[in-house]
Amino acid sequence: MTSAFPPPAAAGPGPAAPGPTTEAHLLLVEDDEVIRNTVRMLLERYGFTVSTAGDGLTGLELFRERQPDLLLLDVMLPELDGIGLCRRVRELSLAPILMMSARGDALDVVSGLEAGADDYVVKPVESAVLVARIRSLLRRASFAPVRRSAPGEPEGETAEEEPRTLAFGDLTIDPRGMEVRRAGRLLALTPTELRMLLEFAASPGVVLERRTLLSRVWDHAWHGDTRVVDLHVQRLRAKIGAERIETVRGFGYKLRR
Repeated sequence: MTSAFPPPAAAGPGPAAPGPTTEAHLLLVEDDEVIRNTVRMLLERYGFTVSTAGDGLTGLELFRERQPDLLLLDVMLPELDGIGLCRRVRELSLAPILMMSARGDALDVVSGLEAGADDYVVKPVESAVLVARIRSLLRRASFAPVRRSAPGEPEGETAEEEPRTLAFGDLTIDPRGMEVRRAGRLLALTPTELRMLLEFAASPGVVLERRTLLSRVWDHAWHGDTRVVDLHVQRLRAKIGAERIETVRGFGYKLRR
């Protein structure tokens, strides 16, 4: 397996992004020693603490032992492949998972997202892109909901009242407590799924385009590939009820009132 992770142009860490980015503990699982060491050194230059493993079973053991803030893993791994590792970790934790896939291997990408990964990057990936994706996932894992300005309201102006519990049939959303319940039962949503649901709940009945969701939930500029959105909508539907999120063909999705 070959890949290129060019080092950052600047001598030293880039500017710190909002949220717990620097000093966050990452677990990198990659069987290629050259790539593993290159990525580890890159991430350490950006201020991250990095543990590494060369196979899936060791990666699972380290995850249980060290409880990292984020898991970065390759798809093709010995002992336990990336898909299997992703599933096992998702049974244990809601920690963000970023999967790396070979270029053009759509099956790996789809399988990884369906197994519970929050995002993916395709090899070879520029170092700045990799770090941006990691920072985005870490922000999502610790975000506080931000109220969007209402029409005609100055951007950034917030209401004095606290966020209230939202109800959509038997589905209730507490933006302040970041809890979602269905028929009174607390749902275990990943940070990405919760962020997506809050975007829908902020504009019930309004169609959100896939590229809008990519921008708001993943901090990505639209690049023509929206599988990550579609698969997370599918996972979210399985938890809150398929009927809650409606597909508007050719446009995107909306939350039914």
